[in-house]
Amino acid sequence: MRYLPLTQADRREMLGVIGAKSVDDLFRDVPERARRDGFVDLPRRQGELEVERALTKMAAKNISADSVPFFIGGGAYRHHVPSVVDHLIQRSEFLTSYTPYQPEITQGTLQYLFEFQTQVALLTGMDVANASMYDGSTACAEAVLMAHRVTKRKKAVLSGTLHPHYRAVVENLCEAGGDPVEALAPALPGKTEDIIARIADDTSCVVVQTPTYFGELIDLRAIADAAHAKGALLIAVVPEIVSLGLVTPPGEMGADIVVGEGQSIGNGLNFGGPYVGLFATRTKYVRQMPGRLCGQTVDAEGKRGFVLTLSTREQHIRREKATSNICTNSGLCALAFTIHLSLLGEDGFKRLARINHANAVKLGKALSGVAGVELLNDAFFNEFTIRLPKSATAVVDALADKGVLGGLPAGRLIPGNATLDNLLIVASTEINTDQDRADFVATLKEVL
Repeated sequence: MRYLPLTQADRREMLGVIGAKSVDDLFRDVPERARRDGFVDLPRRQGELEVERALTKMAAKNISADSVPFFIGGGAYRHHVPSVVDHLIQRSEFLTSYTPYQPEITQGTLQYLFEFQTQVALLTGMDVANASMYDGSTACAEAVLMAHRVTKRKKAVLSGTLHPHYRAVVENLCEAGGDPVEALAPALPGKTEDIIARIADDTSCVVVQTPTYFGELIDLRAIADAAHAKGALLIAVVPEIVSLGLVTPPGEMGADIVVGEGQSIGNGLNFGGPYVGLFATRTKYVRQMPGRLCGQTVDAEGKRGFVLTLSTREQHIRREKATSNICTNSGLCALAFTIHLSLLGEDGFKRLARINHANAVKLGKALSGVAGVELLNDAFFNEFTIRLPKSATAVVDALADKGVLGGLPAGRLIPGNATLDNLLIVASTEINTDQDRADFVATLKEVL
């Protein structure tokens, strides 16, 4: 029996209140050409066994990331996640906890969120971090809106090497509020992007990613100084959190807000989500920070305890007073992040970063030795861009046909830019072996 809680009388009453004659009126803004007439091309009904067989057959058309040499990055990275992480997050005391609406009762949830915040603040070199966001792109957009509130300005300047998905989310939220966004054109590795010249008196914030979409590491110090001289904030985006085990944290380079993607720690690729957004800032801006903040205190008997110190999201306070309407904090993903990072420890995290970089350097040298291939990056962590003698999309397709997932065509996420057609973004993490690299190089030679 289907569960349909609304009666026809309920529907008529709801439609009358909003002034619609029928449910179809709710879709009148959707063009007729975009509407489907009739049912989708699927069986009307099947048993569970038949559905499982059909979907398994469809899934088998995919090449799984762990079955072939894998070098795709572009904002989501394949790392080794210890089996103990998955085991621990499924323990009942963690798995059954949703969100701390009655916060002090859920001490375990508050404690791991407090530990998560501490980890993120230490990694980014910032004073305080919140108890997570949806993902890196929404964290970036929320940072821009926060900068508007802090500076009382509305214009954001985005680096041309910001991940295109992050840029799209920022532009989407700012468009809804009528806030102007100036996004620079993509600057290839080795090319100077003069973003400082775009900072003006009406600039709220400057958004710079490191490593960039093309894998280049950026020194943020000069940009931070220029932004602060104009009264603007610097928002640093870190798409690969493992890089902070080796490179200088953005907080130590003058960033005012640091956002990033935490998927690399504790979380698999998961076909694009769910992921976990990281958000950290300076103490003086904490009341404008979106999301929630867990704190540590003592109870009446002097015992250590945890509290929900600050929650400025619309589910907890009056909507017009909220800093954000974000409705979840990807809590289970944040827990996986916290457990994995705790298992690694500081030394283990640094070692993981060194292995990532070393593997990428080995791959870069090997690929640049292939005739017609040019390595473009001067400085990178575990991801870099190469120029090929032919279309990167065609090369990636040919590599996949031969059992190698060889990277992300740079133009795939920035369509219409002919200068990117032959550029391939390649990532190499700790999961890649010498044999993987040898297979990549050998197969690339075959398809070029």
